[in-house]
Amino acid sequence: MAQNFLYYGDNLDILRRYIRDETVDLIYLDPPFKSNQNYNVLFQEQNGLQSKAQVKVFEDTWRWDQESAEAYQGIVEKGPEKVSRTMQAFRTFLGDNDMLAYLSMMAPRLVELRRVLKPAGSIYLHCDPTASHYLKLLMDAVFEANRFLNEIVWCYRQGGRSNRLFGRKHDIIFWYSKTDEWVFNAESPSVRVQYHGTGGFQTSGKGVTHKTGKTYKPDPRGKIVEDWWDIPALPPMSKERLGYPTQKPEALLDRIIEASSNEGDIILDPFCGCGTAIAVAQRLNRRWIGIDITHLAIGLIKHRLQDAFGSEINSAYQVIGEPTDLASAKILADEDPYQFQWWTLGLVGARPVEQKKGADKGIDGRLYFHDEADKKTKQIVLQVKGGHVSSAHIRDLRGVLDREKAE
Repeated sequence: MAQNFLYYGDNLDILRRYIRDETVDLIYLDPPFKSNQNYNVLFQEQNGLQSKAQVKVFEDTWRWDQESAEAYQGIVEKGPEKVSRTMQAFRTFLGDNDMLAYLSMMAPRLVELRRVLKPAGSIYLHCDPTASHYLKLLMDAVFEANRFLNEIVWCYRQGGRSNRLFGRKHDIIFWYSKTDEWVFNAESPSVRVQYHGTGGFQTSGKGVTHKTGKTYKPDPRGKIVEDWWDIPALPPMSKERLGYPTQKPEALLDRIIEASSNEGDIILDPFCGCGTAIAVAQRLNRRWIGIDITHLAIGLIKHRLQDAFGSEINSAYQVIGEPTDLASAKILADEDPYQFQWWTLGLVGARPVEQKKGADKGIDGRLYFHDEADKKTKQIVLQVKGGHVSSAHIRDLRGVLDREKAE
């Protein structure tokens, strides 16, 4: 019987429908940051080079509209008193703007996440300075200010820099507990680092001699890491990189999961994206629950798990929310043709291609394979049709095959 679950759908609906009270040991969430950017998946070729294949996976752009106004009203009227008052205070000094729309999306989800967390559980909220100061106030309202444990600063160096300001090279991770009891595995290797002197050099094994004459030797296990973490972001050519926007390095999740959970515990990632938290939880012998709102992400996670753990992993988890028969596939095609397209391409492991004028016209996905006969990498191009396929469609596909020199 599967002990792990991967859900497709809106995480607020999934949390309310499927996740029972106080059943989760650790939550890690890396939600949209309110960055006002569109994010594309940039796929890589088998030789490691970036492919032209890309598709917009989500817009991190929030607008104050009827939907966000209803979300705001819902949390103000039905949410916990402190959360309601905090949201009203936000509206007083922010006004009806895009940031308030973002916070109105986050507030009910944080309330639900607290509900599903066990009494000794904890939560790590990953964000950036764009909205971190607002999210800190919201977390204080949901979890209580005295449940705040750490503001972790994740430092990295990759990426461009401006000539007009200091390089923006850090994210913020808020760590909160639910009660005054929480898990912290101080002996975990991921939690400890080597001692270094003020000049950046490791101290000698002799230790430090105090003026009293007593010698203090460094702990051979190292020291518990500070609340700033110097963990490199993924470089473009990293073997870990899947091309998913905002992908985090596994080393970051190693530290969080090893520090705040034990083997067999349940890890929840309600914005699971390409599944880094899920893959690390599986490797560290934790149970897990992942939720994402795109079939593209669900497909990436399924293939990531199989690549990392082999086909045996398929029986270790259950996917909920994907079409399971022809009728549900037709419903998905009618409701959201793009999600249907991504789901269909994921069935065969193909890469989606964003529809646009030009070279990729008539192509919904690409699949690459190595031809042993002539030792060359070749491609298969795919078109997804949700309805009747006519002879004209076949002729058009034939033309695309010839143009792309595909198999």
